Amino acid sequence: MSNVFRQFLQKVGSGNHTGENLTRAEAATATKMMLLGEATPAQIGAFLIAHRIKRPISDELAGMLDAYNELAPKLQPIASERPVIVFGIPYDGRTRTAPISPLIALLLAAVGQPVVMHGGDRFPTKYGLPLVEIWQGLGVDWTNLSLAKTQQVFEQTGIGFVYTPQHFPLTQRIWEYRDQLGKRPPLATMELIWCPYAGDVHMIPGFVHPPTETLFQLTLALQNITKYTLVKGLEGSCDLPRDRTAIIGLSSPSGQLERLHLVPRDYGFTTKNVPLGTAEELLAEMQAVLAGNPTELTQTALWNGGFYLFSSGVCPDMRSGIAKAEELLMNGVVADKLQQLSQEVGSISKTAFQPA
Repeated sequence: MSNVFRQFLQKVGSGNHTGENLTRAEAATATKMMLLGEATPAQIGAFLIAHRIKRPISDELAGMLDAYNELAPKLQPIASERPVIVFGIPYDGRTRTAPISPLIALLLAAVGQPVVMHGGDRFPTKYGLPLVEIWQGLGVDWTNLSLAKTQQVFEQTGIGFVYTPQHFPLTQRIWEYRDQLGKRPPLATMELIWCPYAGDVHMIPGFVHPPTETLFQLTLALQNITKYTLVKGLEGSCDLPRDRTAIIGLSSPSGQLERLHLVPRDYGFTTKNVPLGTAEELLAEMQAVLAGNPTELTQTALWNGGFYLFSSGVCPDMRSGIAKAEELLMNGVVADKLQQLSQEVGSISKTAFQPA
């Protein structure tokens, strides 16, 4: 048993009247001790559920991020005119609505806006469809690449994917607890704003509950990240909804959050989300979108593509962003980017396990 960790557990697990928040340094130490297995299983499980009940504060999330930043490798800076977009998307995937973010990453990279994503396999508590499986279905298998090989792909294509089971395996220890507890611990909130890129970034995490937006804003400030877009997206992702007004928070030079409300009807989109069927059905729809064959998912791609072209500064407003997204999809530019990415990953994978 770790007496040091026991003190952290006593602070977060003592209830409403006597419980205390951890300092940033304590949260960092506690996170490292869990990842490195220096606390006992009983201590780790108790801490994760107690901290979930207590709810994290920004200093604690910043400390958790400090631990990740110390222990995890990162993609290194690349030459880019714009900050690299890092999408923060729940690791436990999607179960109800069709995800669009891999196509948005391709679209952005096609116009010179680099994108980094991160995640792993089917994880608790939802065991939903993860990003890595969608990429595999599109012909891009990130799972066999070392971080150095992923860096090469990133530099050549403008798209990088940090596959945590391979690149940051220490996190696998926590997933076992998350499965047994049946609840997301605060680490799941933190992972949405984890930045596995060492250069200038534009962080774009998704969220569900309104208080999370303020928590993200305060935590990112503590991490000295000044450019971010906070999206109240589908299932906590960065995908804009079509069945309701999209609620978005934008960072500003003053440090104040600027509010943006986007109504799908105002831009000619129907007010319904595309449901998620089987993975095979989703991939068939994605291929249709890439081939320029209009589907309901095309509308989701245009709605999201238009916004991200606008928010990244590629286009001056939403309407021009939507028009640009349609042009890129219909003219095969996005499909060409996928082909380039697939060929690059395939080529590098063949040499991944050969001696240097």
